[in-house]
Amino acid sequence: MAEFAIESPARVAAFVAQLAHESGQFRFMEEIWGPTPAQERYEPPSSLATRLGNTEPGDGRRFKGRGPIQITGRANYRRYGTLLGLDLLASPARAAAPDAGFRIAGLFWRENGLNELADLVTDEAFRTITKRINGGLNGLLERRSFYDTARKSLGVGAAAVSRSARSARGRRPTEGPVLERGAEAIRRARRPTKRLRKGR
Repeated sequence: MAEFAIESPARVAAFVAQLAHESGQFRFMEEIWGPTPAQERYEPPSSLATRLGNTEPGDGRRFKGRGPIQITGRANYRRYGTLLGLDLLASPARAAAPDAGFRIAGLFWRENGLNELADLVTDEAFRTITKRINGGLNGLLERRSFYDTARKSLGVGAAAVSRSARSARGRRPTEGPVLERGAEAIRRARRPTKRLRKGR
C-alpha cells in the first residue's frame, strides 16, 4: 500500500472495502472455476474474451480472476505483469500470491485515479471507484457496508474536498479492460451446484 500511496486512513478504508468485496473478504485469491455460463464467455470468440485479450483456447481458465482485486484476462495479466516486472503470462498463478496480488491491486488503484477519489470520502466518489474496478455497481451494498466499517475503524469522517481530489472526478482511468470478476463470480460458481442438488 505504501508503494502506491495508499496510506491515508481515507484511502486505506476505500481500498480495503473494495478488495474485501472482490475477494470474498480476503478468503479467495483465485476465482472458483466451473466453468459457469458467465465464465464460458471468457473463452474466444466471445466479445468479453476479446475485451479481456483472451485469444487462445483455454485462456478463460488460464487467466481467470486472481488476487485480491481479481485481475482477469490475458490483456490485464500482460499489462500489470509488464508494469511490475513479473511474467504473469508464463506464470498466471503468480497473480494469486499475496506479494504479487496486492501489488497488482495497488498499481491498478493508483493508475486509475482511485487514491484521489478516495480522498473525497463521498458516496458519489465511492460509486465511481466501484465502477472503475467492476465496470458497474455489482455488490455495491456489500462494498458500502465494508466501507462504513473501515471508516469507523480508521476514524475517517467526511473530508474537505481538495483541488486534486476534485480533478479526479473527471480523470479518465488508465486504458485497459475492466477487472470484471469478484465475489459475484464466486457466488455464481456456487449456485448451479446448489440447484443441481435440490433437483436430485
